[in-house]
Amino acid sequence: MKPGPAVLYSFRRCPYAIRARLALAAAGWEPGVDLELREVSLRAKPPELLAASAKGTVPVLVAGQRVLDESLAIQHWALERGDPHGWLAGWRGDEVAEMEALIAENDGPFKHHLDRFKYPNRYPGEPSEPHRRAGLAILRDWERRLAPGGWLLGSRPSLADWSLLPFVRQFRLADPPAFDALADLPALQHWLGRFLQGPELAAVMAAPWSGRSPWRSPQWLYHLALREEWQAAKADGLYSRSTRGLSLEAVGFIHLSEAHQVLATAARFYADVPAPDLLLLTVDPQRLANAGLPVRREPADSQAGAAAERFPHLYGALPLEAVLLAAPFAPELAGQARGVAA
Repeated sequence: MKPGPAVLYSFRRCPYAIRARLALAAAGWEPGVDLELREVSLRAKPPELLAASAKGTVPVLVAGQRVLDESLAIQHWALERGDPHGWLAGWRGDEVAEMEALIAENDGPFKHHLDRFKYPNRYPGEPSEPHRRAGLAILRDWERRLAPGGWLLGSRPSLADWSLLPFVRQFRLADPPAFDALADLPALQHWLGRFLQGPELAAVMAAPWSGRSPWRSPQWLYHLALREEWQAAKADGLYSRSTRGLSLEAVGFIHLSEAHQVLATAARFYADVPAPDLLLLTVDPQRLANAGLPVRREPADSQAGAAAERFPHLYGALPLEAVLLAAPFAPELAGQARGVAA
């Protein structure tokens, strides 16, 4: 039986997060029903994530008082509550031990070589080619396992398959043509190709399992900006636009929004702006406070009554260091929003 609604902090492309989402989906969890999915920007990790897990990495699952911040722990937690496809159920003890050994090899040596092959700029002084060869040596061992039955442990998939596949996908993405041209990995290429074209991966890489825009934390503030005005601000060192078509000098403050007000603001003022030209600035209110910049919650209309919705207004230019993230915002996503916004 499932507990109450859980929260999953995830990142769409992270292989650890992908395998956690795969297990949760296989176990029958549904984002928006019994699971809240919060897509994370690794450049601006929400304070709620850091409060749940000091590691600050994804995936993190918060279920009641329990926090799981390892992908394997999330997989096991999900499959203990539902395993209709037999990822873990129905395997002998020695077979489960094989799964664990394969996952340990993936998460240890293979991931080590994958990172240094795929992201050589992160590891200066370590040539990528030796790591590519070492990664391929591991893949050839997995090829021998896959050849007889098509899956790592025989004729049906196990937790090991679903745990390793997102990382092999990453290895291929470093150089797809070269990977596809390898003549000595036919079974592994077929195994990966079936995954890349299969419904399981497609499901967890699309809404509602995966978002392309970061989740908006209620602890932060937000401002919609035209790309050209943000580029100008980066050159000037300060952002001084109040809202669309109006300067800070003309209005006296910069219009901001709370997390729940962003969509309505976009729908009312920016619905006609092409997606590439509109950015959502994520602003850290603590950095504003540290800079001595006041933020006041006020009605959008100065003539509005006491019951009017209040919006955060920044009295002063926005320092660039208070902007945690400037990410594209698609105005069509705001089309369903309703209400009045600043």
